[in-house]
Amino acid sequence: MSLIDTFFNPDVIASSLPALLRGFLNTLLLGILSIGIGIPIGLTISLARLYAPKPLRWLAVGYTDVFRALPVLVVLILIYYALPFLGIRLSSWASAVTAFAIIMSAYSAEVFRSGIESIPRGQFEASQALGLPFLLTLRKVVLPQAVRVVIPPMTSNCVSMFKDTSLASTVALPELLKEATNAQSLYANPSPLIGAALVYLIFLWPMVRLVSLLEARFKTEKTR
Repeated sequence: MSLIDTFFNPDVIASSLPALLRGFLNTLLLGILSIGIGIPIGLTISLARLYAPKPLRWLAVGYTDVFRALPVLVVLILIYYALPFLGIRLSSWASAVTAFAIIMSAYSAEVFRSGIESIPRGQFEASQALGLPFLLTLRKVVLPQAVRVVIPPMTSNCVSMFKDTSLASTVALPELLKEATNAQSLYANPSPLIGAALVYLIFLWPMVRLVSLLEARFKTEKTR
């Protein structure tokens, strides 16, 4: 059997394409849900770490440290396989979204923290001199500037999150890799796995380039 027939068999790829597209839609939905939940939670945690009373600050630091240190797969398996021993049973979807959102929030919290701390202290002092309340200063003055700073690393985190969704196959969630693996077993040919890799590449490569462009643009604006 030739290399083309083994890894790029057009008939096998065409037959498995509907399953790959179905898996890609699940991957896309899983990534969007995890990012959409994780980023707001991460912002809340970063604000708690910076401005909340000390006990809440310690909790925020512990949360970010623990979930940035734990592998995503470990968190996913603990939620899906360990929580049932406590009487908490979550579906594959709920387990995956919960695990990925937790990890995303921990990394987002650190990104937001660094972005907020990069804003000069004089911004707070100037706002205070104008009589602006602290929360209004955060919302109108500090956070808009911090968001510009965190866009490149946050976009990079989003790319990583979409790649990590492939781990959801371990809890039988039919995302792209799971569908490709099933098709590979069905046709006894690795072409569906190559097809899945190409789908990931086509989807994520523009986001990778976007990160580079945003970093270059921010660096240019910073040196002006």
